[in-house]
Amino acid sequence: MELLLKWIHNETAARFAFLAFTTLVILGLVRLFQPYLVRGIKEASTRYRTRRFANLVGYFAVVIAAISIFSDQLGVFGVVLGVAGAGAAFALQDLVAGVAGWFVIAFGRFYKVGDRVQLGSIRGDVVEIGVLRTTIMEAGDWDKGGLYTGAIVRVPNSASFKTPVHNYSAEFPYLWDEITIPVRYGSDYPFVHETLRQIASEVTTDDVTGARAEWRRLTVKYPVGDASADPSVTMAPAKESVEFTVRYITDYRTRRAQRDKLFTRILEEVARNPDRVALAVGGLATSAPGTAADPRNPPS
Repeated sequence: MELLLKWIHNETAARFAFLAFTTLVILGLVRLFQPYLVRGIKEASTRYRTRRFANLVGYFAVVIAAISIFSDQLGVFGVVLGVAGAGAAFALQDLVAGVAGWFVIAFGRFYKVGDRVQLGSIRGDVVEIGVLRTTIMEAGDWDKGGLYTGAIVRVPNSASFKTPVHNYSAEFPYLWDEITIPVRYGSDYPFVHETLRQIASEVTTDDVTGARAEWRRLTVKYPVGDASADPSVTMAPAKESVEFTVRYITDYRTRRAQRDKLFTRILEEVARNPDRVALAVGGLATSAPGTAADPRNPPS
């Protein structure tokens, strides 16, 4: 009891107790008013940022309260905090790096909740940005269409210092994709070239329009040159076929669907014109021997 009375009458102890009480009140008010701050916000990422900002304001208010309470002891208090902070920083290097990474991500706008990113070898959509770790809903590689794998991956925020940060959706949510169509030797090459270009133009019309608008906004922010969003077709000889490469632009979220549309349309056109084009799949033609697409009977 005597020790408790001494502690109560100790000025420094009383100040710490008052600071603890003030901290509970401030954080409690922040927690109480958070639902009202985000009530009218529909976008998930904006709600998330608003809650994070409210928490940051609360922590800042606690720091201000601590400075006010110990204002006449800042010299001694600062020395103690400096020594303790140096020891903690050395012992908790990963923790400090994670918090520093969080500040870089938050204020450097590397990415936000909802963005499709790649951090090191992990690719997917950001679902949460914590003080120490970023939570990602993993997506498969591009060869598998970028679909979710179902895995939740937590990446340390310090990774933003160590590895390149790829953001596929921030300023320019489009990417250039390519598909290769192998065509048998002896096909009508000009017809194939023009047909592929027309199909790509029709399928990607909406994406081309959207990409042009986004690119104009991008050039205002960054000194990048002009880039064509129109589909292009190039031809190159291969061992057993002529390879036509269709390059087109697509929203990163619909890349797999666009590839499906393109291949479907291309196969339909091949079926309609067996005398002018034959695909080379596994060394076999898609049209019967004796047609103009067969190398033994090239078109005149």
